[in-house]
Formats: sequence, C-alpha cells, structure tokens
Amino acid sequence: MSFTIAQIADALGIRAEGDTALTVTAVAEPRQAQASDLALAMKPDFAEQLSEGKARAAMLWDGADWQAMGLKAALMSPRPRYAMSGLSAMMDAGAGYAAGIHPTAVIDPTARLAEDVSVGAFAVIGAGAEIKAGSVIGAQVFIGQGTVIGADALLHPGVKIGHGVTIGDRFIAHFGATVGADGFSFVTPEPSAAEKVRETLGDQAGASAQSYARIHSLGGVVIGNDVELGANSCIDRGTVRATRIGNGCKFDNLAQVGHNVVIGNDCLICAQVGIAGSSRIGNNVVLGGQTGVSDNIFIGDNVVTGGATKVLSNVPSGRVMLGYPAMKMDSQLEIYRQLRRLPRLIADVARLKKSVSKTDASD
Repeated sequence: MSFTIAQIADALGIRAEGDTALTVTAVAEPRQAQASDLALAMKPDFAEQLSEGKARAAMLWDGADWQAMGLKAALMSPRPRYAMSGLSAMMDAGAGYAAGIHPTAVIDPTARLAEDVSVGAFAVIGAGAEIKAGSVIGAQVFIGQGTVIGADALLHPGVKIGHGVTIGDRFIAHFGATVGADGFSFVTPEPSAAEKVRETLGDQAGASAQSYARIHSLGGVVIGNDVELGANSCIDRGTVRATRIGNGCKFDNLAQVGHNVVIGNDCLICAQVGIAGSSRIGNNVVLGGQTGVSDNIFIGDNVVTGGATKVLSNVPSGRVMLGYPAMKMDSQLEIYRQLRRLPRLIADVARLKKSVSKTDASD
C-alpha cells in the first residue's frame, strides 16, 4: 500500500508542497520514521525530532517551514490532528478478516445475511437475526435472535450482541464488547438498607437482612448510526422500554451503560465511565474517564465532565463539571486551592492563639 503526497493531499482536502510525486507507504513518529514513511510532526515539538529520523515527507501545520526541516515534501493542514483521521483511514490495512462465511460458523436457517457479509470462525447467529450489506462478523461473535445489525458493521472477535437489539449502520464493536445483557435490577420484599440510606442520608435503622428478587429485562437496546464501542464496554437492555444510544456516539474501553439509559447524538464516553439506570444524557456530551452518573438524572447538551467526576444531580446544558460531588469546574478548582492553603491557615491560627494566650497571661 503506497500513496503519493499529491494523492494524500487530494483525498484529505489539504495542501501539499515540494515533491508531491514522492511516495510513502506508512506513517511514523518523527524519530522512528524511515525514508518511505510519512512523519507525523503535527506540532513544533514533534518537528524538532525530524532530524533524528530519516523521513523525507511529513504532515505539518499550516505555516511550517518544511524546507528548513530538511524535508523534500510536506502536507500542510490548518488542523493536522483532524487530517490524521482521514490519513489513518487511508493507511489502515485492516485486521485481515477473510471474506465469506467460515465453515465452523453456526447460523440459524431463519437468519438473513446480505450476500457480502463476512462471518468468522465459531460465530453464532441466532434465529431471525438480520445482518445488512458489507458487515464483518469476527470469530466467536454471538448475535442473538431477532437482532438487526445495519450495513458496514465491524464486530471484532468476542463481541456479544443479545436478542432483540437494533443497531444502525457503520457500527464498530471492539473485542469483548457486550450489548443487550440484562440490567442490574433487583428488589427486596420490604425497603432495603440501601433505600433507607438514600432517603435518610445515612440512617438505616429498622432495615432487616433480605434476599433480592430479580426484575427481568423485557426491553431491548436501540443504537443509532456510526456508533463505536470500546473493548469490554457494556450496554444493558431496558427493563420495559429500550435503552437508547444516539447517532455518532463513541465509547471507550470498559464503559458501562445501565438499563433504560437514553444517550443523545455525538457523545464521547471515556474509559471506565459508569452511567446508572434511567439517566438521560443530551447531545454532544463528553464524560471524562471514570465519571460516574447516578440513576434517574438528566445531563443537558454540551456538558463536559473532568476525569473521576461523580454526577449526583441534574446538570444544565453547557456546564463543565468536576469533582465528587460534581460542581462547576471553576468552583471545584477554587475549593481545591483553598484546601491547599488550610495547613498554613491552621498554623497561622495556632500562632495567633499562642500570642493571645501570652497576652492574657501578662495581664
């Protein structure tokens, strides 16, 4: 796989300078780049490393002096990291999943697969499932009965999709991702200790030890177009109504979405985020790594949470939140600054007390 600098520029809609007929076969960091590589020197700090490698061409920012860097050609972009999205797609040879249906795959006779669907070894596809054109089903993938998967999906090995799930086009699920497991729904005959604590904020007097009864998940999961799930991420099915994920949402590894959750469009859910049942998330929300969202709350459009934020109440649109419990980021940082001053303040108060005590003694 090789491309000229001119071909890359045309495909990405960016500017090329120098010897645009020069051919590259891969991308590399500046220090490791060989003569056939396109170096990714998208910031001045990275460009300083070009002299340690052998790259003849590089992806740079607009206005960079590529000739002074000793290059023969350059790709110039006003937003190099965005250009890298298209460039990485061009350079990605894929995982090498074979076309056709592997002889060890188990496919129910009532399942409907488009002619060009690829199915890997030991995959299982249940009754009445439908998989649309261009989709790739990796080895040991399970797809439950009645589930619909849209066109051009890519399910990497070990993905598990439960029954009655509906997924849109261009869905990507990485190793071990799960969609459609039952929600975490259990109930006791009388109000439990956890319920009492929530109502009283600490007092669980009168609560007795009880066994938990399971509430079955009768709803499904509905996922829009262009959604991507990271490795070992989980989206639970709804209790009665479906759990819903909007178009364009991206989930990092180990994200957990509880039953009945509704997430809007184009949300970014980072690693180890947990969203408890029946919460609603707006559009274009970014939840930083290890953010926790309590159940039955609403997060408005364009909200951003910092890492390890714990959201315990509704958040209006446009807020940037941080901390436990979550509060506006500027307020949280100011509290942190004040906390750092506490030791000095305590020492000052101790000195003042000592001074006052001496004055009283002299009187």
